[in-house]
Parts: sequence; structure tokens; C-alpha cells
Amino acid sequence: MGDVQTQIDYPRGLGFEQVWAALMRNQEQLEKSSMEFDRRMQEADRRMQETDRQMQETDRRMQETDRQMQETDRQMKETDRQMKETDRQRQETDRQMKETDRQMKEVGKRFGDFTNRFGEVVEYMIAPNLQDKFYDMGMDFQTVSSNFKVNDHKNNIHFQIDVFLQNGDTAMLVEIKTKLTISDINDHIKRMEKMRMFADLRGDKRAFLGAVAGVIVEADERDYALNNGFYLIQPSGETFNITSPQHKPKEW
Repeated sequence: MGDVQTQIDYPRGLGFEQVWAALMRNQEQLEKSSMEFDRRMQEADRRMQETDRQMQETDRRMQETDRQMQETDRQMKETDRQMKETDRQRQETDRQMKETDRQMKEVGKRFGDFTNRFGEVVEYMIAPNLQDKFYDMGMDFQTVSSNFKVNDHKNNIHFQIDVFLQNGDTAMLVEIKTKLTISDINDHIKRMEKMRMFADLRGDKRAFLGAVAGVIVEADERDYALNNGFYLIQPSGETFNITSPQHKPKEW
């Protein structure tokens, strides 16, 4: 058998121009289809590239978020460590403050004991010689008492006198301090007023004089005592001196 040849069967009755025009129209449609296909392929490629970029950006953000979370976790651990350290230091500071407070109380107790004992020594040094000192100043006290206490519960009058000198007409109340303060002087004024009240209730019409003594007496305390009508007693070498008030001694 011979080869079979296929021949394009164009519609009969068409001229060359018509066939050619039909071919050209087909060619244009093919070209338009090809261009549209290329455009769509390019658009699809662009979208795929944009999607890839977005995915890369999302991945970058996720990595950044993960890094930030790790940093936040590290900071939280560091903060927790610092808080524990701060709490430890606070506990240590609290322990040290308690220890310091205990030591201060111990020092205060020892100092108080020392001050009390020193004050007792001062009283023992001054009291026996007060009679002679005041006698030299023209005041004759026949009796001397140390730590003289008044407790009138009925009238609620309570006070103590370090040294109490008396005679038939006058009495002297002496307050002795290691370091004399303004507060000590004010307290002695109140003590003198209580003495006057107590004496009046008992019909005691004697005049009551006051004196303050101190191993350490600053200038302000000295002037304050003398201006309030008190005698001032201060150590001088192996003995002591008595300074009279600025004006007339005050009588209660």
C-alpha cells in the first residue's frame, strides 16, 4: 500500500483572500491568547514572589518574636534572681538592724548603769559637805537627808529629793545630775511646786529653796538655773562651789 497523504480540506467556494483572512484572525487570536497567558503567568509569578516575601517576613517576625520571648524570659529570670537577692539582703539588713538595736540597748543599759552609779558617787561626794558649804553662806541646816521620798497617795503627790536640808524656818531641795539639762531644771521646778503643795496640806509654812548640781553644766543650763532662782552646785578640784542665783533666791 502506498503512503496516505492527508490534505487540508478547505471549505469549497472560498477564495484565497477569505482563507488568508481566516488564518490571520486565528493567528491574532493565538497571539492574544499567548500574551494573556504570559500576562497571567507573570501575575501568578509576581503573586508567588509576594507570597514568598510575606512568608519570609512572617518567618522573620516569628524569629524576632521568639528572640524577644527568650529575652523576656531571661529578663524575668534575672528579675526573679534580683528579687531573691534583694529579699536576702533585706533579711540580712533586718538581722543586722536587730543586732544593732540589741547592742545599742546593751550599751544604753551599761551607760545607764554607769550614769546611775556615777550619780550616786556624786551624791556621796556632795551631800556630806553641803551643810558646811551652806553654813559658810549664812544658812544653818541642822539635818540632812539623802533620797528623801514623798508618797502622798491621798492627794496624789509623789516625788523624790536627792538631798534634803532642813531647819526650823527653811528647807533646801537639791537635785543632783551627772549632766544637767534644761529638762532637769524644769523637773526640779515642778518638784518644788509639789513640795509647796505637800507642805501646805500639812500646815508647814517654812520657805523652800532649791538647788541643782551637775558634774557637767553648759553655759545655757547654768544661766537658766540661776535665772530661775536656784543655787548652782558645780565640782571644783577636789571639792565643789555653790553659786547664788542672779537675784534673790526664789522661795516656794
